[in-house]
Amino acid sequence: MSENGWNEYKTALIVGGIIFVVAFAMLLGIGDYGFIAALFLSLLLGLLSAIVYHLAFMPGAMGGAARVQASTPAPSVPASAPAATSDADDAAARKKAEDKAAADEANRKAAEEKASADAAAAKAKADAEAAAKKAADDQAAAEAKSSTGQGEDYDGDGIREGVNEGTRPGGLDAPRNGTADDLKQIKGVGPKLEALLNRLGFWHFDQVAGWSADEVAWVDANLEGFKGRVSRDKWVEQAGVLASGGETDFSKRVEGGDVY
Repeated sequence: MSENGWNEYKTALIVGGIIFVVAFAMLLGIGDYGFIAALFLSLLLGLLSAIVYHLAFMPGAMGGAARVQASTPAPSVPASAPAATSDADDAAARKKAEDKAAADEANRKAAEEKASADAAAAKAKADAEAAAKKAADDQAAAEAKSSTGQGEDYDGDGIREGVNEGTRPGGLDAPRNGTADDLKQIKGVGPKLEALLNRLGFWHFDQVAGWSADEVAWVDANLEGFKGRVSRDKWVEQAGVLASGGETDFSKRVEGGDVY
């Protein structure tokens, strides 16, 4: 064995001894092993360390290859760089896709909100136009009513219709049983008005008492020279009392000959 070979063996033994001592101390003190177990394991580790060291530095093909391999700088691993770049590209692509999806969603919501606002505005405009048209139509109708015909609006429909106010009451061609009631017992009905009422077909108290509001309006509008007297003198109320067989203060005076 050459001197260099012997030196390498010694160095390997020294290295193995150091590993043995360190391992024995750690296993016994820190590892909580028993003495025999710690001794055995430490011897094994020291022996293996010496063999590995000796093989690494032994002359020959294996030692030289090992030394060449040890002395040759580790080449860079280009494979990891593309992998890292690919991961980064994938992450960037995912983020870009997520950002685009978020932007598309925001644009969609904005478009829906705009469409809803436009529809609400269009409806409000249409409602306002319809309301304005109705108001204009109502005003025009009211103006037309107020300017139509002559005289008073006895039936309160907003139209001055002259003799066509209200509804004409039903009349009789002659008094029942040939005997008419004394309509002059109604305050406000004098001989002239009684004659006019008879010509219009009204002969009895119950006829006058049964007039509706529209019928009163017609009679008020058709009493030439006495328009409005039916409402003003409350003929319907008086006729109701007289038709039921009652009397009023005025009818008593008429019967007593104090009026006509």
